[in-house]
Amino acid sequence: MRFVTAPIILSSVLLVAACANKPLHDLDARRNTPDEFLVLPNKPLEQPESYAALPQPTPGGSNLTDRNPQAEAIVALGGRPSGAGIPASDGALVTAASRHGVQGDIRETLTAEDTKRRKRAGILANIKLFPVDRYAETYEREALDPQDVSTAYRRAGVPTPSSPPKGE
Repeated sequence: MRFVTAPIILSSVLLVAACANKPLHDLDARRNTPDEFLVLPNKPLEQPESYAALPQPTPGGSNLTDRNPQAEAIVALGGRPSGAGIPASDGALVTAASRHGVQGDIRETLTAEDTKRRKRAGILANIKLFPVDRYAETYEREALDPQDVSTAYRRAGVPTPSSPPKGE
């Protein structure tokens, strides 16, 4: 009787452990190291032209050497760091993009729809014997094949100079 109950207990423990709530990107579940993308280095220190022109210190506030990744990304993409609104040269683009209306809570709506969709996928999607990339598995139907898209654009007559030819 003892040899019969041991495999049943072991398999039930494995089944319960497999049903744990795991993140979408679960390639290395044994990793206990810190996330290297959370480390944000400071800007190098610079000597000001005038010490009298320095702003007043704000305890708990930002520092001149603190990075602002969002503003740096805006500048890298050709925008203005001041966030002074939409430049006149992009007015037609914004008008065309918002011609069917703009939904203000789109992020919250998409998050709710995505959560509902993943719950519908069922409990069997969480049972995996080996670590897999659940993100790729979950969204593989929505993935675009770049060669198919490039071919469709070329057939429509759209110039695609940066797209590599098929087979490379």
